[in-house]
Amino acid sequence: MSTKRKTFNNKFKAKVAIEALKGQKTVAEIASEFEVHTTQVNSWKKQMLDGAADTFSKKLENKDAEHEKEKEHLYSQIGQLKVEADWLSKKVEDVQLSRAEKRCCIEKEHPQLSIKKQCELIGLNRSSYYYQPKKPLQNKDLTLMNLIDELYTKHPFYGSRQIRNALRLKCYKINRKKFNGLCGS
Repeated sequence: MSTKRKTFNNKFKAKVAIEALKGQKTVAEIASEFEVHTTQVNSWKKQMLDGAADTFSKKLENKDAEHEKEKEHLYSQIGQLKVEADWLSKKVEDVQLSRAEKRCCIEKEHPQLSIKKQCELIGLNRSSYYYQPKKPLQNKDLTLMNLIDELYTKHPFYGSRQIRNALRLKCYKINRKKFNGLCGS
C-alpha cells in the first residue's frame, strides 16, 4: 500500500524554520514535534537563512524606487488634469460658443497648456484657430473684376487672352496670371 506524499504550506515551513533558528531545541526534537524528517528541518532552516539575505537586498529598494516613480507620474497626471479643468472652467462658462469666441478663449502663452490641448479642451479645430481670413480686395481689383465681368457678359466666347487684350486697349495693365487670380480659375 502506497502512502500519500505530505505537502506543507509556506506558513508551516516558516514556523519550523524559525523554531530551528531559535536553537532552543535540537533538530531531532523539532522534527518529532512537527512530524517531519530532520533533513526537511535543516533544508527549511537553510532556505530561511538564504531568504533572509534577500529581504534586505536591493530588490526591495528597486521596488520602492519604481513605486515612487509611478507615484510621481500619477501625481503629475493629476496635476495636469487639474490645470486643464481649471482652465476649461474659467474659459467655457457657456457651452454654445461661436468659433470666434472659442478662438478668443485660447491663450497663446499659457505656461502649462499647449495651444493643441486648449483647442482640444474647448472643442475647436486647430486649423480654425490658426485660420487667417483673406485680405479684402482693393478698389483697383474690384474695378478690374467689374470690367472683366462686363466683357465676359458681352463676349462669353472670349478667353483670358482676348479679355486681357481688351483691357489693355482700355489702358489697364493686366496679365493672364492676374486675370486668373481675379476670376478664381
